[in-house]
Amino acid sequence: MNALTKLMLASMSIMLMACGPDAGNTPSAPPKTDAGGENKTNENPAHDPERGIGKFQNVTIAPQLNASLAASGEKTFQVKCASCHKLTDEKLVGPGWKGVSERRKAEWILNFMTNTDEMLNKDPAAQAQLEICLVRMPNQSLTDDEAFSLYEFMRKNDGVK
Repeated sequence: MNALTKLMLASMSIMLMACGPDAGNTPSAPPKTDAGGENKTNENPAHDPERGIGKFQNVTIAPQLNASLAASGEKTFQVKCASCHKLTDEKLVGPGWKGVSERRKAEWILNFMTNTDEMLNKDPAAQAQLEICLVRMPNQSLTDDEAFSLYEFMRKNDGVK
């Protein structure tokens, strides 16, 4: 095995370990409206390409940014997302986050973060992104609270005040 191959294997191993699921996290109830939105679930929704596949089907997001929730999301980003995603539009391993909260509905983003495998298996937009990135996003085992805080951080990154 040449040195370049060894280096690539070592880099991939580090990235996979950094992105691996956190077995200690268990899903929690969605946050209340003061945490960024109210979520109404529908156990068996028909697939809506704008909302994705998962329990988030009708989410109300406050027009103003929840700064404390965004700060919490930034911490989660640093631990679970930054090794594969940049905050610009530049692709790293996964796509850059710039503009994502403007391009996608909150429901789609929240479903992708909390129902990653199902979205990659069945959602056309997620599958198209996989074809571009060529690396399947690992399930991060995010709680609903973590997902909402990450979404709020995405909105902050996109300039919401």
